[in-house]
Amino acid sequence: MRVLVAAPLHEKAFEVLRNAGFEVLYEEYPDEERLVELVKDVEAIIVRSKPKVTRKVIEAAPKLRVIGRAGVGLDNIDLEAAKERGIEVVNSPGASSRSVAELALALMFNVARKIAFADRRMREGVWAKKQCLGMELEGKTLGIVGFGRIGYQIAKIAKAMGMNLLLYDPYPNEERAREVGGKFVGLEELLKESDVITLHVPLLDSTYHLINEERLKLMKPTAILINAARGPIVDTDALVKALREGWIAGAALDVFEEEPLPKGHPLTELDNVVLTPHIGASTVEAQMRAGVQVAEQIVEILKG
Repeated sequence: MRVLVAAPLHEKAFEVLRNAGFEVLYEEYPDEERLVELVKDVEAIIVRSKPKVTRKVIEAAPKLRVIGRAGVGLDNIDLEAAKERGIEVVNSPGASSRSVAELALALMFNVARKIAFADRRMREGVWAKKQCLGMELEGKTLGIVGFGRIGYQIAKIAKAMGMNLLLYDPYPNEERAREVGGKFVGLEELLKESDVITLHVPLLDSTYHLINEERLKLMKPTAILINAARGPIVDTDALVKALREGWIAGAALDVFEEEPLPKGHPLTELDNVVLTPHIGASTVEAQMRAGVQVAEQIVEILKG
């Protein structure tokens, strides 16, 4: 049986597949046309947040039985087309939770203490001490939008830091909220009351531009927004306006509506935003877990 790996995977994941006796084809991020050629004779495909496994790709793969996503979101896979063919789709939702949570916390500290701004000024030969007055996070209110695996990990760390926790989730887990001392509230109340807001919801029709101009205006002028979930959850144009006009104090983004972020994008011209290139899951530990978990599920399905 042949498995196509169409994105970088940890070596241990390749070992799992080869030890199961599979022939492994590897090509990094092929475009749709190339992917259509590669899938003609494979039983499984493994991808990350790219490439896209479109209906055209699925229809070109008569032997395909399983699509694996090494990571969480499935928005790059045509789930309807896979379902029609009876193709299983598996992922590794818990693999990167801690890594994303730690990045979100790092971004909070970065904006709160103006670290990236200070670093840029130092490299320019500017001693910008007076411009770098920041704020402590202890005693501040953290609003977590989406209290799943990642939100829970963030809450545990934030509780240890002495932050107050407001939580929003359509499916509230009260037991875990009690564990971290958090309180479930409505989204509008969370936005109004939080000093830092961090987003951890999936990209769905209901979450597209969840943070728009109207909701940004609800936030405190001293508030910080963190997005390490999916870019389209935040209306970029509205955020640029909010940062320019001081509706909020700052933001940190690991994800964007358009990736890679185009050169000269308005966000890159603002000093009160920190930008990272979708690195939430980019740790050795998360990559190993994500790859191995997906590989093990594919072995189980193809050999079961």
